[in-house]
Amino acid sequence: MKPIVPLLIRAQSDEYASWLTCLPQALDGIADARPVSDLSEAERARAEVAIIANPDPKDLATLPNLKWVQSLWAGVERLVAELPEDGPRIVRMTDPQMAETMAEAVLAWTLYLHRDMPRYARQQQERVWLEHPLKLPGERTVGVLGLGKLGSRALARLHDNGFNVCGWSRTEKDISGIETHHGQAGLTEVLSKSDITVLLTPLTQETRGLIGKAALTTVKKGASLINFARGPIVDDSALLAALNDDRLNHAVLDVFAIEPLPEEHPYWAHPKVTVLPHISAPTVPATAARIVAENLKTYFDAGIIPPAVDRTRGY
Repeated sequence: MKPIVPLLIRAQSDEYASWLTCLPQALDGIADARPVSDLSEAERARAEVAIIANPDPKDLATLPNLKWVQSLWAGVERLVAELPEDGPRIVRMTDPQMAETMAEAVLAWTLYLHRDMPRYARQQQERVWLEHPLKLPGERTVGVLGLGKLGSRALARLHDNGFNVCGWSRTEKDISGIETHHGQAGLTEVLSKSDITVLLTPLTQETRGLIGKAALTTVKKGASLINFARGPIVDDSALLAALNDDRLNHAVLDVFAIEPLPEEHPYWAHPKVTVLPHISAPTVPATAARIVAENLKTYFDAGIIPPAVDRTRGY
Protein backbone atom coordinates (compact mmCIF):
# COMPACT_ATOMS: atom_id res chain seq x y z
CA MET A 1 0.00 0.00 0.00
CA LYS A 2 1.46 3.34 -1.07
CA PRO A 3 1.78 6.11 1.53
CA ILE A 4 -0.92 8.78 1.52
CA VAL A 5 0.29 12.35 0.86
CA PRO A 6 -2.41 15.03 1.22
CA LEU A 7 -2.28 18.06 -1.05
CA LEU A 8 -3.23 21.33 0.64
CA ILE A 9 -2.88 23.90 -2.11
CA ARG A 10 -4.71 27.20 -2.37
CA ALA A 11 -3.97 28.85 -5.71
CA GLN A 12 -5.60 30.33 -8.78
CA SER A 13 -7.48 27.77 -10.85
CA ASP A 14 -4.88 27.40 -13.61
CA GLU A 15 -1.99 27.05 -11.16
CA TYR A 16 -3.99 24.61 -9.03
CA ALA A 17 -4.73 22.51 -12.09
CA SER A 18 -1.01 22.41 -12.94
CA TRP A 19 -0.14 21.12 -9.48
CA LEU A 20 -2.88 18.49 -9.63
CA THR A 21 -1.32 17.24 -12.85
CA CYS A 22 2.40 17.52 -12.06
CA LEU A 23 2.51 16.25 -8.49
CA PRO A 24 0.66 12.92 -8.92
CA GLN A 25 2.71 12.25 -12.07
CA ALA A 26 6.02 12.96 -10.32
CA LEU A 27 5.00 10.87 -7.30
CA ASP A 28 3.71 7.92 -9.30
CA GLY A 29 5.11 4.79 -7.67
CA ILE A 30 6.21 6.75 -4.58
CA ALA A 31 2.99 7.91 -2.92
CA ASP A 32 -0.71 8.44 -3.42
CA ALA A 33 -1.01 12.25 -3.63
CA ARG A 34 -4.56 13.59 -3.48
CA PRO A 35 -6.32 16.77 -2.30
CA VAL A 36 -7.02 16.60 1.42
CA SER A 37 -10.72 17.08 0.72
CA ASP A 38 -10.75 13.72 -1.14
CA LEU A 39 -9.32 11.75 1.79
CA SER A 40 -11.24 9.77 4.37
CA GLU A 41 -10.61 10.25 8.07
CA ALA A 42 -8.61 7.02 8.15
CA GLU A 43 -6.46 8.16 5.21
CA ARG A 44 -5.82 11.48 6.88
CA ALA A 45 -4.68 9.67 10.00
CA ARG A 46 -2.17 7.64 7.93
CA ALA A 47 -0.49 10.74 6.44
CA GLU A 48 3.00 11.51 7.75
CA VAL A 49 3.85 14.23 5.22
CA ALA A 50 1.73 16.75 3.30
CA ILE A 51 2.46 18.96 0.31
CA ILE A 52 1.31 22.50 0.95
CA ALA A 53 1.00 25.97 -0.57
CA ASN A 54 -0.86 28.65 1.36
CA PRO A 55 -2.76 25.99 3.34
CA ASP A 56 -5.69 26.64 5.65
CA PRO A 57 -4.42 25.81 9.16
CA LYS A 58 -7.79 24.20 9.86
CA ASP A 59 -7.15 21.66 7.10
CA LEU A 60 -3.69 20.89 8.46
CA ALA A 61 -5.26 20.29 11.86
CA THR A 62 -7.21 17.37 10.36
CA LEU A 63 -3.92 15.53 9.79
CA PRO A 64 -3.00 14.40 13.32
CA ASN A 65 0.13 12.39 12.53
CA LEU A 66 2.10 14.70 10.26
CA LYS A 67 5.86 14.65 10.83
CA TRP A 68 6.73 17.25 8.20
CA VAL A 69 5.28 19.36 5.41
CA GLN A 70 6.80 20.10 2.03
CA SER A 71 6.10 23.69 1.03
CA LEU A 72 5.87 24.49 -2.67
CA TRP A 73 7.17 27.98 -2.01
CA ALA A 74 10.57 29.31 -0.96
CA GLY A 75 9.05 31.84 1.45
CA VAL A 76 7.81 30.25 4.66
CA GLU A 77 7.24 33.19 7.02
CA ARG A 78 3.47 32.64 7.04
CA LEU A 79 3.86 28.94 7.82
CA VAL A 80 6.28 29.70 10.64
CA ALA A 81 3.76 32.13 12.10
CA GLU A 82 0.69 29.90 11.70
CA LEU A 83 1.95 26.41 12.52
CA PRO A 84 2.59 25.51 16.18
CA GLU A 85 6.24 25.19 17.17
CA ASP A 86 5.63 21.61 18.28
CA GLY A 87 3.89 20.83 14.99
CA PRO A 88 5.31 19.24 11.84
CA ARG A 89 8.69 20.31 10.54
CA ILE A 90 8.57 22.73 7.61
CA VAL A 91 10.65 22.03 4.50
CA ARG A 92 10.84 24.93 2.05
CA MET A 93 11.12 24.64 -1.72
CA THR A 94 14.74 24.85 -2.87
CA ASP A 95 14.46 24.46 -6.61
CA PRO A 96 17.63 25.48 -8.53
CA GLN A 97 15.37 26.70 -11.33
CA MET A 98 13.90 29.28 -8.94
CA ALA A 99 17.33 30.82 -8.41
CA GLU A 100 17.83 31.05 -12.18
CA THR A 101 14.37 32.56 -12.66
CA MET A 102 14.99 35.12 -9.93
CA ALA A 103 18.42 36.02 -11.31
CA GLU A 104 16.80 36.59 -14.71
CA ALA A 105 14.16 38.86 -13.16
CA VAL A 106 16.76 40.82 -11.19
CA LEU A 107 18.82 41.38 -14.34
CA ALA A 108 15.75 42.33 -16.40
CA TRP A 109 14.47 44.95 -13.98
CA THR A 110 17.97 46.22 -13.21
CA LEU A 111 18.36 46.84 -16.94
CA TYR A 112 14.95 48.52 -16.94
CA LEU A 113 16.25 51.02 -14.40
CA HIS A 114 19.78 51.19 -15.82
CA ARG A 115 18.45 52.11 -19.30
CA ASP A 116 16.09 54.70 -17.78
CA MET A 117 12.93 53.04 -19.04
CA PRO A 118 10.62 54.78 -16.51
CA ARG A 119 11.75 58.17 -17.85
CA TYR A 120 11.18 57.14 -21.47
CA ALA A 121 7.76 55.75 -20.58
CA ARG A 122 6.80 59.12 -19.10
CA GLN A 123 8.13 60.86 -22.18
CA GLN A 124 5.95 58.71 -24.40
CA GLN A 125 2.87 59.69 -22.39
CA GLU A 126 3.84 63.35 -22.81
CA ARG A 127 4.80 62.92 -26.50
CA VAL A 128 8.36 64.08 -25.80
CA TRP A 129 11.18 62.98 -28.15
CA LEU A 130 14.37 63.41 -26.12
CA GLU A 131 17.47 61.26 -25.84
CA HIS A 132 19.41 61.04 -22.58
CA PRO A 133 23.09 60.10 -22.07
CA LEU A 134 23.71 56.36 -21.71
CA LYS A 135 25.82 55.00 -18.87
CA LEU A 136 27.69 51.72 -19.18
CA PRO A 137 26.96 48.89 -16.71
CA GLY A 138 30.42 49.37 -15.22
CA GLU A 139 29.38 52.88 -14.22
CA ARG A 140 26.53 51.53 -12.04
CA THR A 141 26.78 49.84 -8.68
CA VAL A 142 24.06 47.34 -7.83
CA GLY A 143 23.73 46.21 -4.23
CA VAL A 144 21.91 43.00 -3.34
CA LEU A 145 20.54 42.60 0.18
CA GLY A 146 20.32 38.90 1.03
CA LEU A 147 23.06 36.45 0.08
CA GLY A 148 21.25 33.12 0.12
CA LYS A 149 20.87 31.00 -3.00
CA LEU A 150 18.69 33.58 -4.75
CA GLY A 151 20.83 36.57 -3.87
CA SER A 152 24.12 34.86 -4.68
CA ARG A 153 22.88 33.76 -8.11
CA ALA A 154 21.47 37.22 -8.84
CA LEU A 155 24.81 38.82 -7.93
CA ALA A 156 26.65 36.46 -10.28
CA ARG A 157 24.26 37.26 -13.15
CA LEU A 158 24.65 41.03 -12.60
CA HIS A 159 28.44 40.69 -12.36
CA ASP A 160 28.54 38.66 -15.58
CA ASN A 161 26.65 41.48 -17.32
CA GLY A 162 29.24 44.06 -16.37
CA PHE A 163 27.70 45.78 -13.36
CA ASN A 164 29.71 46.73 -10.30
CA VAL A 165 28.13 44.68 -7.54
CA CYS A 166 28.21 44.35 -3.79
CA GLY A 167 26.17 42.28 -1.37
CA TRP A 168 24.86 42.43 2.19
CA SER A 169 23.66 39.86 4.69
CA ARG A 170 22.86 39.96 8.40
CA THR A 171 25.80 37.72 9.21
CA GLU A 172 29.19 37.57 7.51
CA LYS A 173 29.36 35.68 4.21
CA ASP A 174 32.18 35.28 1.73
CA ILE A 175 31.47 35.01 -2.02
CA SER A 176 34.50 34.61 -4.25
CA GLY A 177 35.08 37.70 -6.39
CA ILE A 178 32.20 39.68 -4.83
CA GLU A 179 32.44 42.53 -2.32
CA THR A 180 30.27 41.58 0.66
CA HIS A 181 29.20 43.38 3.83
CA HIS A 182 27.22 42.44 6.92
CA GLY A 183 25.58 43.94 9.99
CA GLN A 184 24.25 47.46 10.43
CA ALA A 185 27.45 49.17 9.32
CA GLY A 186 27.54 46.97 6.22
CA LEU A 187 23.93 47.83 5.36
CA THR A 188 24.70 51.55 5.51
CA GLU A 189 27.76 51.00 3.32
CA VAL A 190 25.83 49.13 0.62
CA LEU A 191 22.87 51.54 0.61
CA SER A 192 25.14 54.59 0.41
CA LYS A 193 27.10 53.35 -2.62
CA SER A 194 24.42 51.52 -4.66
CA ASP A 195 22.72 53.13 -7.65
CA ILE A 196 20.23 50.27 -7.58
CA THR A 197 19.45 48.21 -4.47
CA VAL A 198 17.79 44.80 -4.83
CA LEU A 199 16.00 43.24 -1.85
CA LEU A 200 16.20 39.44 -1.65
CA THR A 201 16.27 38.87 2.11
CA PRO A 202 13.85 36.49 3.84
CA LEU A 203 11.19 38.06 6.04
CA THR A 204 12.15 37.54 9.69
CA GLN A 205 11.79 39.51 12.90
CA GLU A 206 15.19 41.06 12.12
CA THR A 207 14.37 42.09 8.53
CA ARG A 208 10.79 43.32 9.04
CA GLY A 209 10.92 47.07 8.39
CA LEU A 210 14.62 46.84 7.47
CA ILE A 211 14.17 49.47 4.77
CA GLY A 212 12.54 52.18 6.83
CA LYS A 213 13.09 55.86 7.51
CA ALA A 214 16.55 55.42 9.02
CA ALA A 215 17.85 53.20 6.22
CA LEU A 216 16.38 55.41 3.51
CA THR A 217 18.21 58.47 4.84
CA THR A 218 21.48 56.69 4.01
CA VAL A 219 20.68 55.78 0.38
CA LYS A 220 22.65 57.30 -2.44
CA LYS A 221 20.87 60.35 -3.80
CA GLY A 222 18.77 59.42 -6.84
CA ALA A 223 19.16 55.66 -6.36
CA SER A 224 16.45 53.13 -7.20
CA LEU A 225 15.03 50.17 -5.32
CA ILE A 226 13.83 46.72 -6.42
CA ASN A 227 11.90 44.64 -3.89
CA PHE A 228 11.63 40.99 -4.91
CA ALA A 229 11.72 39.72 -1.29
CA ARG A 230 8.66 40.37 0.92
CA GLY A 231 6.52 43.47 1.30
CA PRO A 232 6.91 44.06 5.07
CA ILE A 233 10.68 44.39 4.69
CA VAL A 234 9.93 47.89 3.39
CA ASP A 235 8.15 50.61 5.36
CA ASP A 236 5.64 51.89 2.78
CA SER A 237 5.28 55.35 4.31
CA ALA A 238 9.04 55.85 4.48
CA LEU A 239 9.47 54.65 0.90
CA LEU A 240 6.79 57.01 -0.42
CA ALA A 241 8.41 59.90 1.44
CA ALA A 242 11.82 59.07 -0.06
CA LEU A 243 10.31 58.96 -3.55
CA ASN A 244 8.37 62.18 -3.06
CA ASP A 245 11.39 64.18 -1.88
CA ASP A 246 13.61 62.75 -4.66
CA ARG A 247 15.96 60.81 -2.42
CA LEU A 248 14.92 57.80 -4.51
CA ASN A 249 14.42 57.94 -8.25
CA HIS A 250 12.22 54.87 -8.73
CA ALA A 251 10.98 51.72 -7.02
CA VAL A 252 10.12 48.42 -8.71
CA LEU A 253 7.86 46.53 -6.30
CA ASP A 254 6.78 42.93 -6.81
CA VAL A 255 5.74 42.15 -3.22
CA PHE A 256 3.52 43.97 -0.75
CA ALA A 257 2.33 43.80 2.85
CA ILE A 258 -1.17 43.04 1.52
CA GLU A 259 -1.59 41.05 -1.70
CA PRO A 260 -3.27 41.65 -4.05
CA LEU A 261 -2.33 45.31 -3.61
CA PRO A 262 -5.51 47.20 -2.60
CA GLU A 263 -6.97 49.35 -5.37
CA GLU A 264 -6.75 52.49 -3.26
CA HIS A 265 -3.03 52.10 -2.47
CA PRO A 266 -0.92 55.11 -3.58
CA TYR A 267 1.65 52.86 -5.27
CA TRP A 268 -0.73 52.20 -8.18
CA ALA A 269 -0.73 55.78 -9.45
CA HIS A 270 2.66 56.95 -8.22
CA PRO A 271 4.82 58.09 -11.18
CA LYS A 272 7.98 56.72 -9.55
CA VAL A 273 6.65 53.24 -8.77
CA THR A 274 6.37 50.17 -10.98
CA VAL A 275 3.87 47.68 -9.55
CA LEU A 276 4.24 43.98 -10.41
CA PRO A 277 1.81 41.21 -9.32
CA HIS A 278 4.34 38.98 -7.48
CA ILE A 279 5.83 37.52 -10.66
CA SER A 280 9.59 37.77 -10.16
CA ALA A 281 10.25 34.08 -9.43
CA PRO A 282 7.13 31.93 -9.37
CA THR A 283 7.49 28.26 -8.56
CA VAL A 284 7.49 26.23 -11.79
CA PRO A 285 5.28 23.17 -11.14
CA ALA A 286 7.15 20.85 -13.53
CA THR A 287 10.58 21.37 -11.95
CA ALA A 288 9.33 21.78 -8.38
CA ALA A 289 7.37 18.52 -8.59
CA ARG A 290 10.61 16.66 -9.33
CA ILE A 291 12.23 18.17 -6.21
CA VAL A 292 9.20 17.13 -4.13
CA ALA A 293 9.37 13.60 -5.53
CA GLU A 294 13.07 13.28 -4.67
CA ASN A 295 12.44 14.49 -1.11
CA LEU A 296 9.51 12.14 -0.55
CA LYS A 297 11.27 9.14 -2.08
CA THR A 298 14.23 9.67 0.26
CA TYR A 299 11.86 9.92 3.22
CA PHE A 300 9.80 6.85 2.41
CA ASP A 301 12.87 4.77 1.47
CA ALA A 302 15.20 5.82 4.28
CA GLY A 303 13.16 7.82 6.79
CA ILE A 304 15.24 10.95 6.15
CA ILE A 305 13.43 14.29 6.39
CA PRO A 306 15.05 17.02 4.26
CA PRO A 307 16.67 19.97 6.08
CA ALA A 308 13.86 21.87 7.79
CA VAL A 309 13.28 25.53 8.51
CA ASP A 310 15.05 26.87 11.59
CA ARG A 311 12.17 28.35 13.59
CA THR A 312 14.54 30.72 15.40
CA ARG A 313 15.95 32.25 12.22
CA GLY A 314 12.65 32.00 10.33
CA TYR A 315 14.10 30.31 7.23
